[in-house]
Amino acid sequence: MGSGKWSTNVYDEHNRYKAANGISRFDYNDNMHRSNYSKWHVYPNLDPKGVNARESRDSAEHPNSTSITVMFDVTGSMGEIPVTLQNKLPELLGLLLRKGYATDPQIMFGAIGDATCDRVPLQVGQFESDNRMDENLEKFFLEGGGGGQRSESYELAMYFLARHTEIDCWDKRGHKGYAFIIGDEMAYPFVKKHEVQQHIADGLESDIPIEQIVRELRMRYHLFYILPKAASYGGDAEILGYWHKLLGDNVIELGSPEAVCETIALTIGMMEGNIDLPGGADDLKEFGTEPKNIRAVTAALAKIPTSLVKATVSDGVLSGLDISLR
Repeated sequence: MGSGKWSTNVYDEHNRYKAANGISRFDYNDNMHRSNYSKWHVYPNLDPKGVNARESRDSAEHPNSTSITVMFDVTGSMGEIPVTLQNKLPELLGLLLRKGYATDPQIMFGAIGDATCDRVPLQVGQFESDNRMDENLEKFFLEGGGGGQRSESYELAMYFLARHTEIDCWDKRGHKGYAFIIGDEMAYPFVKKHEVQQHIADGLESDIPIEQIVRELRMRYHLFYILPKAASYGGDAEILGYWHKLLGDNVIELGSPEAVCETIALTIGMMEGNIDLPGGADDLKEFGTEPKNIRAVTAALAKIPTSLVKATVSDGVLSGLDISLR
């Protein structure tokens, strides 16, 4: 997968068509919630069960693909944030392309629930370079469940990414892809073999410790966890400490979920060495990003390693940033 090119005009026209015809932007999700609970199910194209691999491949059109995955928590503790993400995430590709933050980006979206209690705990799209990524997002089911125990099935999603994706950027060039998980809780301590069997159809001999699957995933991907402060457990010290223990400094606290596209784009641009944080802030201002979202991005990314952020930080203020953003 990963052919074609993104068109903002096509995206806008599609939304206008739906609005003019009284069709919900996320009609699949709305129809599921109007149906009986026993009939809730994953949209077939997003079902991970039996999938050998989601592929991000080079092609004549995209000869140097960069693989990017964005998986977001759709349980109740995230509130309305998943709806905000669905509306904002299609803009991510345009942001990456405008200033060349990544070469030939191919993006795969996914949704995470709780395999201990939800009917649809994992949904996985395809790697796309065009408007089909928006078609995938429109079919995600925002179940709004979860078990209330401060853990969701992030480990199941990481297992799928580690063992059911094939990415040419790594396989051909030894260049890691990017994986972002957006949530507000902890993972379970093990990838459970019975959940893998039920939802992915792999037969495991035993459960896999979370630390092992994280190591496996990070062999091929730069892995980040984004915790929106507006979520139920936003800013929670225990949850932040948990993810810092697993991922080190690759944990991003984001003040505004509306800034998620900009945050991901600038993170990738800095990792690729194509932008620094002050330059990224200037780009966002040029593109008309709301000042509050620029502030949210710069505040969040100022805390990640200095090897990624080339600006200096003094007393919590980034040098080189335009103070008129305040």
